[in-house]
Amino acid sequence: MARLKTAVLISGRGSNLQALAASCAVPGFPAEITLVISNQPKAAGLGHATRAGIPAKIVPHRDYETREEFEAAIDKILRGAGIELVCLAGFMRVLTSHFVDSWRGKLVNIHPSLLPDFPGLDTHRRALEAHKRFAGCSVHFVSAEIDAGPLIVQAKVPVLPDDDEPKLAARVLEAEHKAYPLALRLIAERRVRLKGDKVEIDGKPGPFMLPPAR
Repeated sequence: MARLKTAVLISGRGSNLQALAASCAVPGFPAEITLVISNQPKAAGLGHATRAGIPAKIVPHRDYETREEFEAAIDKILRGAGIELVCLAGFMRVLTSHFVDSWRGKLVNIHPSLLPDFPGLDTHRRALEAHKRFAGCSVHFVSAEIDAGPLIVQAKVPVLPDDDEPKLAARVLEAEHKAYPLALRLIAERRVRLKGDKVEIDGKPGPFMLPPAR
């Protein structure tokens, strides 16, 4: 079976890009990253792409008068490259419903909370303020509503008594680097099915839940 041609969209440091690229470099992994796109010319993640030998393009959003024009430029690049799946990895632009609908079932994101808890920003602070026993991350298909798409993989991490935001964020990021490659593998192996607003994995209701990290 041909490997799934995947693009990763970034805006910053690209740590999840690095985790995805490392997994794709393992012999037998069912997906390959064939393109990286950044809307920020100085994004540190572009260096990860260069070191991994992945073609990268810069599409500065400030060069376009509207979101629609910006997304049309990205869409043209993706389709021209024959991309089959798009992974958002710290891509700090809100996508229009038109773009999301045109890539429905082929556009995924990772969010640093156990959705539906804490969509949006400041997830670690909010988890601590809510005195949650567990935090974590979620890989999900992107929908028009922010951080509300069907869940594919989730990973839990314990919230420890001495945690502050940086400590919890670091622990969640480690979980992200496991959850995102797993989600990519499941999708590339055709084990994930999108059923309306739900996901099935191997014919069973999703999401796939990784055991809590210690």
